Amino acid sequence: MAETVTRDNWPDALYRLLRENGVTQFAYVPDAGHKVLIDRSLADPDVHAVPLTTEEEGVALVAGADLGGQRAVLLMQSSGVGNCINMLSLTQGGRFPFLTLVSMRGEYGEGNPWQFAMGQAVEPVLKAMGVIVLRAETPDDAIEAVTAAITMAFQAGQQVAVLLTQRLIGAKKF
Repeated sequence: MAETVTRDNWPDALYRLLRENGVTQFAYVPDAGHKVLIDRSLADPDVHAVPLTTEEEGVALVAGADLGGQRAVLLMQSSGVGNCINMLSLTQGGRFPFLTLVSMRGEYGEGNPWQFAMGQAVEPVLKAMGVIVLRAETPDDAIEAVTAAITMAFQAGQQVAVLLTQRLIGAKKF
C-alpha cells in the first residue's frame, strides 16, 4: 500500500524518492526549507552531502556527478538562483542532466521585503537559461513534480528545477 503523503511527512517521502532513484550526492547551502533533506543526507552513510559556499558550485558538482556516473541534486533557496545564472550555461553547453529543488521565498505570505525581487525572478530567469520549471504547491504536488523531474533529468538528460513554493513549505515569520 502506498504511503499517504501529508504536510508533516512530505520531506521524508521526497528524500526516499530521491534515494530510490539513485541520487547519491546532495549539494546544498544551508536552508530551513530543505532542513529535512539536508539532515537526512548528512545522516545517510550511503550518500555524499556536500555543503557549498555558494550555489553555483552546486551546478558544477551536479555536472561532475554525471561525469562520474552518479546522480546529484542541488538544494537551494530562491535567492541562490541568481548566483547560478552564468554556471547554468555549463549544463546547456555540456548537455548535462541537472536537477535542483528550490525552496521559494518572495511569494505567498512573505514578510521580508528583501526576498521579493529574486523570488519573483526565479521562474523567468531559470526559463531564460533553458531550465524546465515545475512548481509544487501541496505535498502531493511535491512528490509528483520531483518524480517527473527525475525522469526528465536522468532519463531524458534535461535541466529541471522544482520550485517548492511557500504554500508548501510555509512562509517564515519575522
